[in-house]
Amino acid sequence: MELKEAIKKRQSVRAYEDRPVPEEKLRNVLEAARLAPSARNRQAWKFVVVRESKRRQELAEAANGQTFVGEAPIVIAAVATEPEYVMGCGVPSYPVDLAIAVTHMTLAAVEEGLGTCWLGAFSQEGVREILKIPDKYRVVTLFPLGFPKSGRKVKTRKSLEEIVCYETLTD
Repeated sequence: MELKEAIKKRQSVRAYEDRPVPEEKLRNVLEAARLAPSARNRQAWKFVVVRESKRRQELAEAANGQTFVGEAPIVIAAVATEPEYVMGCGVPSYPVDLAIAVTHMTLAAVEEGLGTCWLGAFSQEGVREILKIPDKYRVVTLFPLGFPKSGRKVKTRKSLEEIVCYETLTD
């Protein structure tokens, strides 16, 4: 699959088929994260892969009761292991680094015929407790992974003219 096609096909999936994800497909998705760039190449992250049904259901509850989280055959938690590190520009690196890595994963998932949904609506403390994540780390996102149940929806996006400026910022 061409990259541009994967970008166009990527969408947030909230309904998954009840079938397991083959190990090779999962490894390809995880490998995409491993290859992602990060600030000073620190790769200050861990990806917790959750397959156990009971734990996925607990994560769904921690994700404000979003049941589709527990219905996916896999839920991955993206965890920052050095959340205190700040880049020279004054921006903490962990949300940037993990956004890049998870984006790589979502595009690899599309290529593998899988769907994902980036979740930021969850209880940090609840997820930490369920996955035994130390307080010094930060859970950046949860994302379910599996075969999409429903067909592709049409995505609406702003035009380039609405989001791109040249030389200086304009309103």
